[in-house]
Amino acid sequence: MSPCVVACENGRTLRCTQFLPSGSPPPLRNREIEMITETLTSPPKATHQFRRVAILFAGGPAPGANAVISTAAISFLKSGCEVLGMKHGYSSLIDYSPEKPLEEGRDWVHLTPEFMKRSRSSQGILIGTARANPGKLVSSPEHLEDPDRSAPLKKVYEGLRSLGVEALISIGGDDTLKTANKFKMFQDRLPAGSPRIPVVHLPKTIDNDYMGIDFTFGYFTAVDTLATELRNLIYDAEAARAYFLCESMGRSAGWLAYGAAISGEASLVISVEDIHGRYRSEETVTDPSGETRVKPVMNVQEVVGRIVKTMRVREEKENKPFGVIVLAEGLAEYLPQSQLEGIPRDDHGHISISHIQLGRMFSKLVADEYARQTGRSRKVVGLQLGYEARCAKPHAFDIMLGSQLGVGAYRALAERGLNGVMVSVSGQLDLNYVPFEELVDPATLVTVVRFVERGCDFHRLARFLETYVNE
Repeated sequence: MSPCVVACENGRTLRCTQFLPSGSPPPLRNREIEMITETLTSPPKATHQFRRVAILFAGGPAPGANAVISTAAISFLKSGCEVLGMKHGYSSLIDYSPEKPLEEGRDWVHLTPEFMKRSRSSQGILIGTARANPGKLVSSPEHLEDPDRSAPLKKVYEGLRSLGVEALISIGGDDTLKTANKFKMFQDRLPAGSPRIPVVHLPKTIDNDYMGIDFTFGYFTAVDTLATELRNLIYDAEAARAYFLCESMGRSAGWLAYGAAISGEASLVISVEDIHGRYRSEETVTDPSGETRVKPVMNVQEVVGRIVKTMRVREEKENKPFGVIVLAEGLAEYLPQSQLEGIPRDDHGHISISHIQLGRMFSKLVADEYARQTGRSRKVVGLQLGYEARCAKPHAFDIMLGSQLGVGAYRALAERGLNGVMVSVSGQLDLNYVPFEELVDPATLVTVVRFVERGCDFHRLARFLETYVNE
């Protein structure tokens, strides 16, 4: 990708802060910058063919969702385009048939200025959400040739066509990105001359584990919400000379756990990235298909020992017989298989972490090990944090970030005519457009998780601030 530099008529140079995918044409002057001759000039209306656009939100909620939805909708409405909000993700679309048409109010709504009045900074999700996955049966490009496996994607396509939708804005996490990519690939295989519905994706997750963008909307609001709870718990812990083991959201990576621990002044934070060295082991497991594989697992005893060591240092060297420790929920994926038997999984194959109660599980293990080492008892309470952060009142940064992503969806579709890209933001809210091909494995059709890199400055920041343990 490379920046675009454009010469203006007055002799000055304007740097276009949008980074173009390799091989993309430069931005058109008459679409993006030619008419911005004064600082207070409104952006020109793009010339585009869209008459009706749909917006869809899927997966878990995130603060700032309504900023994304409303700014994307308003941008299209200002250009004379009708905007539909598909209610509760793909839930209705995957059940569509001519005999069961999509109904206004039940399955979709008109996104009008009145409907979205003062919604940019509001909580919740205007159009709801769900985890229905029309790409569930497709795990390789070859599966798209199978009518049975691609049938749900076909229903989505036909459902949107039945409403006259000519472009789709997808908002969601990495699973929703995978679905958007599969939907595009399904359309790429339609017979010549078939109408296509261009799709752009807007990245959403409080976990912040997305490739292709520095920070996702809702992350900082969620971090602050959890950090406030951690600071409150510290006072509770001090009063009772106790410990709280707080399981934070963050299934795949430790961004939320680390951010909350740093901001909330936790004594220690442990995430999946830390299951390394002596904290990591392996075991052989058998998949439902009968195939065996080697799976990395947590050395539970070593992790428990590390937590107890923090407690003892605080008590014996700092005279602090209390504290708060943060565990990322994704650690549950690293539990030995014997502790995961019977745990249900969702449409995307993820285990139901809420059934495991990681914080409570570790609180007992830690309390027992502390008593074994010291001969004393210490109250250790396990808590699960995260759901209360997903619809918290969004902070200014998440509103600005979400708004730019929403506008970016309009600019990608209407100004640039793009299809199959994720809208991204970098620097000072500069827009970038990242092709799906750079984010999704072409063979497995899965996305790549962006972990907190071990040893990076963000990772080391937590180590500097938490209780010092000389290992």
